[in-house]
Amino acid sequence: MSLTNKYELTHPLSPSLKERGSGGESFRAVFFDMDGVLFDSMPGHAFAWAKVMTEYGLPMKEVDAFVNEGRTGIGTISIFTQRYWGRDATEEEARELYRRKTIVFNEYMASRGGEAPEIPGAGAVLNKVRACGMKRVLVTGSAQQSLLTRLEQHYPGHFTADLMVTGDDVRYGKPNPEPYLMALKKAGVTANEALVVENAPLGVRAAVAAGIPTIAVNTGPLPNHLLMDEGATWLFPSMQTLADVWDILFAPASGQQNK
Repeated sequence: MSLTNKYELTHPLSPSLKERGSGGESFRAVFFDMDGVLFDSMPGHAFAWAKVMTEYGLPMKEVDAFVNEGRTGIGTISIFTQRYWGRDATEEEARELYRRKTIVFNEYMASRGGEAPEIPGAGAVLNKVRACGMKRVLVTGSAQQSLLTRLEQHYPGHFTADLMVTGDDVRYGKPNPEPYLMALKKAGVTANEALVVENAPLGVRAAVAAGIPTIAVNTGPLPNHLLMDEGATWLFPSMQTLADVWDILFAPASGQQNK
């Protein structure tokens, strides 16, 4: 199914998105992935992963990074050491691979002017979520120490440390539902009261496994069906598109205006 057709099917579902979760509760929180949703950082991550893993005898293509996006660093490394070495990486091996990957990623970004730019439309979506009175929760496999500072610089006032789940907080990480289950607990909401915004198939899988309705935004090179096959409820071609239709999606349902 083409993205256009999917969008045409998605749009008439807006009352169900506006009114309630499947259990009848109002939506109270939106959980955001980071890479590919808030920052256009995935090309750099893909380059760094493919270069470093291949250097260490673990052949990896850049598209593989997009397919495995959302995993913790050790999770990604283990996928390839199991495939090519027949075992998990040792703690020392994983630490060295991730250290080297971080260096290459930073070099890549420096060669392109510094930090990854914001995803177009992400700020607009965050502003609309805030205007709806919903909590904003970050759920990322990243473990960057400067994460909160970076978010505050680009998206001031939207995220706080107590409403973040990072790679340092979880044992398993995406596609395990653990990060999103932890986010539900931190936000103090049920699965029916939350929405997830994800760009990665494994992130969608994790959110769906946690029972949370999921909005997929396809900001990368993967085919649309990979997101829908993982159970995404809605699909948009970009964060800007989601921002553009947010007010329609969350307009008062028929019969609720003027109440």
